[in-house]
Amino acid sequence: MCGIVGGVAERDVVAILIEGLRRLEYRGYDSAGVAVLDEGGQIARARMPGKVQALADELARHPFRGSTGIAHTRWATHGVPSEKNAHPHICRKEIAVVHNGIIENHEALRAAQKAAGYEFTSQTDTEVIVHQVHSHTARGLDLLAAVQATVGELHGAYALGVISTKEPGRLIAARRGSPLVIGLGIGEHFIASDVAPLLPVTRRFIFLEEGDVADIRRDSLTIHNAQGEVVERPIKESELSLDAVERGEFRHYMLKEIHEQPQAISETLEGRIAGGRVLEAAFGPNAGAVFDKVKAVKIIACGTSFHAGLVARNWFEGVAGVPCQVEVASEFRYRHPVPDPDALVITISQSGETADTLAALRATKEWGYGPSLAICNVPESSLVREADLVLMTRAGPEIGVASTKAFTTQLVALLLVVIALGRRHKLSAERERAIVEQLEALPRHVEDVLALNDEIHRLAERFTDKHHALFLGRGVQYPVAMEGALKLKEISYIHAEAYPAGELKHGPLALVDEDMPVIAVAPNDALLEKLKSNLEEVRARGGELYVFADHASGMAQSERVHVTVVPPAGGHVAPIIFTIPLQLLAYHVAVLKGTDVDQPRNLAKSVTVE
Repeated sequence: MCGIVGGVAERDVVAILIEGLRRLEYRGYDSAGVAVLDEGGQIARARMPGKVQALADELARHPFRGSTGIAHTRWATHGVPSEKNAHPHICRKEIAVVHNGIIENHEALRAAQKAAGYEFTSQTDTEVIVHQVHSHTARGLDLLAAVQATVGELHGAYALGVISTKEPGRLIAARRGSPLVIGLGIGEHFIASDVAPLLPVTRRFIFLEEGDVADIRRDSLTIHNAQGEVVERPIKESELSLDAVERGEFRHYMLKEIHEQPQAISETLEGRIAGGRVLEAAFGPNAGAVFDKVKAVKIIACGTSFHAGLVARNWFEGVAGVPCQVEVASEFRYRHPVPDPDALVITISQSGETADTLAALRATKEWGYGPSLAICNVPESSLVREADLVLMTRAGPEIGVASTKAFTTQLVALLLVVIALGRRHKLSAERERAIVEQLEALPRHVEDVLALNDEIHRLAERFTDKHHALFLGRGVQYPVAMEGALKLKEISYIHAEAYPAGELKHGPLALVDEDMPVIAVAPNDALLEKLKSNLEEVRARGGELYVFADHASGMAQSERVHVTVVPPAGGHVAPIIFTIPLQLLAYHVAVLKGTDVDQPRNLAKSVTVE
């Protein structure tokens, strides 16, 4: 995996493909490549490890042209990052393939293909696909039939783009488990992993469904479903603007997205609250009947979304009075849990294509869990299509790999669900109004926290020579500490861990010394005094504390205690407020250390493989 672009046109598509790859850089990758059918009808290919710019430079030195082509940014799953492992892969100068996903039976296919005389030039699982397609064309099948036969022999996940010298002007696309869209132009068609890379050439898209194989030509498009039947898929008009995926005045996408949070939160709330109440219609026409039957909640997610689920567990149980379990998706699907038909399954994913979360959702349906609700940021994603109920976060495109506005809008969306369920259990109308008032004021309070940017930048200077950090929180703020630690290690490469502050004495105190910064979030809540006692344990052992404290917390600054006062915004939205300074801290530390903020090493934005 990571990003695919392809096209069939009357004009040269090389520049379009390269620009498309640039717009996919946010997904994270380690190499890039492009292949086209050139003016002589042969496959011309260029591949480079590293950034898309290195590929563009190579094409400037050795240019080629073509009106049918495919391109790819790769995030290594099989084989080290290198030119030979980069896509597209070619078989016998006739077939070229790009692929996202993982082919689980690649070793068996590789052995059979070697026995048939095929030679391998890479360590990737993808190369078996191009050989398999070639083997079917060699026995007389056209490109469409060859791809259809091939995907029937693949086990795993894939999004494919395939071209052939024998059929110029034709591009075959297929998907199972990895997203793929078709962009519709005038006398030209394109494919991509999402809409962003195609916005410069079209705003009309078809989202391929599971098992679809598309036969794409310059002036025609035919889609076959998994059974081989010709089907019609709806055409969607994208509302995204080109500006939405540009950095604008900001140095990095991450910083832009941090500062977009007041507007993003407003968008999440728009049309969903009124008169001091959450509007149940926001969850879908039959949501009320579904919620009436819910007796428990099961949240399934990965990474940052998992942390959002942990925050929400406190809300579901403490505010709504509903039992709640939170599961790491990659573990849940193999854990053999006892199904609860009365549990609402909530899956959370920014992209809606997170492979582990999707698989977990499907497993809950097979095992007999109750109805599902997806909280997601991408309207046409697989998670959205497969869930019973949907609540879109409306955060807008999030390009930076380290999630920021996706996290805070997920928390807002989860709090809306808490209220909708809570009114059926222990949440009173008066308390609902109070929480809704906090949500309505939240964008303004986030603006106030963002004003701490310069102060946090100065604080970040004290971290540039650090190699480890501890984050502490209590109660609902413990998952916030976990998210802060994740942000710091994702983009600054400083090893960071989070602990419930009360657990310090059970082991982590052994790590505390003058070189170990300890970061704590200290809202003025029922656990504040206990947190202060835990922080004294750090001070007594010579640790240096960095405390983000509520204005009323009474935390005092001293030589080894650095207090940043967070503007007041108590109540149930406090975890959202206290997330913001931790995002800014991670960002400024990463910038000062000179790391790649938007595309940290080894990471991908949309993890579409297991």
